[in-house]
Amino acid sequence: MIYYIYDGSFDGLLTAIYESYYRRENPVKIFAENDFQQNLFIPKVHIKTHKKKAERVYNSIREKVSRNALRNIFYAYLSELPNVGTWIYDYIKLGFKVKEDIDKYLSDKRVSKIHKIAQRVRHERHLILGLIRFKKLENNIYYSQIEPKYNIIGLVSPHFAKRFSDQYWIIHDVKRKIGSIYNKKEWIIKDISSIKEAIKYDKNELLYQKLWVEYFINIAIKDRINPKLQMKNMPKRYWGYLTEKAYNSKEGVRTCKL
Repeated sequence: MIYYIYDGSFDGLLTAIYESYYRRENPVKIFAENDFQQNLFIPKVHIKTHKKKAERVYNSIREKVSRNALRNIFYAYLSELPNVGTWIYDYIKLGFKVKEDIDKYLSDKRVSKIHKIAQRVRHERHLILGLIRFKKLENNIYYSQIEPKYNIIGLVSPHFAKRFSDQYWIIHDVKRKIGSIYNKKEWIIKDISSIKEAIKYDKNELLYQKLWVEYFINIAIKDRINPKLQMKNMPKRYWGYLTEKAYNSKEGVRTCKL
């Protein structure tokens, strides 16, 4: 019985899978460092991320199993669930046995679990795409805050790189303290934990926000306001970053959560 510990990166996870194969070991669990809880009685191996080894596993899955299986693995990885490394490992082992037919084994828990997790991540991406609100900064950069349940910032960035290809923008994942930064050519994900100190909005931005909230209030039909239905269609955890939800009935209009 042995545990593998990797650095939390996707390359790190693929490296751990590579090592298990070439060392002829069968780890009971594969954990990201941040998710690992010390156990004195079970041997553990810390896996050092190796890009070329990760690439070999990546290419093997794509060519010997399927591209769809590779997508499922990546989406599941983005869930950041504590045991997802182990579940992905089990799914991949089955994939190398049954090849491209793996996603037909829907009654197998190793397959159904990965499918369900990947689907939840896809759904989160779809929701966030419709929720992102950019606000103009003094330096003409457009800035947006999100706080998704899963790590989907890299999944939404290509959409906005195409849609707003002529603008500089930043999408800030507040929960993970990372940001996708676009320079009109390409986007890159970086740590931006200290960015709040540098955020200064364009002088007209707060005025536009206020006007939008007032419009949102005034078009509402009071007799048809249904908070329960709103929460069903749009979970409340997203409301803090929606300009049109940044008010309450007692205080009236106020600045949205920044």
